[in-house]
Amino acid sequence: MGIFDKGVQKTNLNFFQRIGRAITGKSRIDDDVLDALEEALLSSDMGVETTLKILDNIQDRVERDKYVGMDELVDVIRDEIGQLLEVDEQATTQEPFDFSKKPYVILVVGVNGVGKTTTIGKLAAMLKARGKKVILGAADTFRAAAVEQLTIWAERTGVDIVKQPMGADPASVAYDSVSAAVARGADVVLIDTAGRLHNRVDLMNELTKIRNVIRKVVPDGPHEVMLVLDASTGQNAFVQAKEFARATSVDSLAITKLDGTAKGGVVIGIVDQMKVPVKFVGIGEGIDDLKLFDRKEFVSSLFRKEDIDV
Repeated sequence: MGIFDKGVQKTNLNFFQRIGRAITGKSRIDDDVLDALEEALLSSDMGVETTLKILDNIQDRVERDKYVGMDELVDVIRDEIGQLLEVDEQATTQEPFDFSKKPYVILVVGVNGVGKTTTIGKLAAMLKARGKKVILGAADTFRAAAVEQLTIWAERTGVDIVKQPMGADPASVAYDSVSAAVARGADVVLIDTAGRLHNRVDLMNELTKIRNVIRKVVPDGPHEVMLVLDASTGQNAFVQAKEFARATSVDSLAITKLDGTAKGGVVIGIVDQMKVPVKFVGIGEGIDDLKLFDRKEFVSSLFRKEDIDV
């Protein structure tokens, strides 16, 4: 069983249930099959633009090859979607970060409720298991619950945390976190930021301030801005991704709650539209259920040939 099979099972079943009737008894791709495929892709929340791009490419391939049998359909879909996900192959290797930069500073952004703080905790556990020294920075000082939750994760994973009282300046927390990382020889600093997006100007100003103070300690930091999105929100995740991209540069994505939705196609649509790689996906509640993203394995699990009777 592939590591992503559990995470995309609902999307997988929904997809093949939708195209199953159109495929039954057919030996080649026709308009009915393409219509059913369009409906299935859209139902997975892949997005209109990405869906049409995939369909156009499949139609071009049918015309170019003159004949594409039903037994080849899944392979064609996998090929097309795999190419869309190939944004930055280096980002999806077994070493997700450039640890030659020490400490490697990551700003984690995302709206409240997407699982941002939990993702930071699970990522800390993953990195510690790889032998890395991690420090957490609790710069979401607008919610007491966020600091408390991150503190619990720090205790659970056995990593250091830097925090200040609720209402403190987030940039001050970021500065202290990076300073502590340098002093203690940490490999990675994960900085939790406030999860609000009602005013892009405020968000941009706050993140700019955080960047500036970090650079007083680590001149080339922060090295990465990671956006956390909830797959179960479907098109709302698209909207959040676009809004954050307007407010700040986004270098990578972490997609949560993939196991609880039939909208797994949103991963493909967001990567296609934003040209930003997915680094991690959450496929469950367990501490080990944050997985390093592998586009080939993800696509293989999303469209498994054994789930279709051709």
